[in-house]
Amino acid sequence: MSEDGWKSFLAEGLTDWVVLHGGAAAFFRTGSLEAAGRLAASISAVSDLSGRGAKITISDGGVAIRLTRDVWQLEDEHRGLARAVSSVAHHQGAVADRSAVQEVQIAVAAKESCIDLGFWRAVLGYEPMADDNAVDPLGHGSTVWMQELSETKSLRHAMHIDVSVSRDQVQARLTAAIAAGGRIVDESHAPSHWTLSDRAGNRVCVCAWPDTGPDH
Repeated sequence: MSEDGWKSFLAEGLTDWVVLHGGAAAFFRTGSLEAAGRLAASISAVSDLSGRGAKITISDGGVAIRLTRDVWQLEDEHRGLARAVSSVAHHQGAVADRSAVQEVQIAVAAKESCIDLGFWRAVLGYEPMADDNAVDPLGHGSTVWMQELSETKSLRHAMHIDVSVSRDQVQARLTAAIAAGGRIVDESHAPSHWTLSDRAGNRVCVCAWPDTGPDH
């Protein structure tokens, strides 16, 4: 797997778009569900978008689009597709909202001998996207990622949540989480990600990677 695709995407300066764990995503606000439907139809007609695994979701608030299901799938041509989608959205008066774009991932930690990825795919009805994950075929549910632990590392937290947000929204998300009673337990990997905990010790990582930038 190469990092060239997502790093090139970030370097392109596509300000409507955020690069999350699942790849490039954007949200365009519209005035109504009907307007969102029209925009989704126009986006789906963008040349070369069909057949690439893009996910488009409409709601009263607007249209969400993900160009890929995995950050490692971003390729050179996705930059052109992103520009084309943005052009269509702007032409219809839709406004990009980076603060609305996020992705939630469940990380299940296990030693190599105990990784049960097949179980998680089967019980959730998910499909493989990479060798270490499972994804909702409809694109609605959280990705499940198997985090392989070293045999020498203790298993303290067998499961945690990863929340992937844009680099310009991560501080607001951290501030809100702390104000709601959370605490930061590890910031040694910042600005890639911060690990927080609730009062009971349940952990969640707020991640700005890979949207932090090409150099992180």
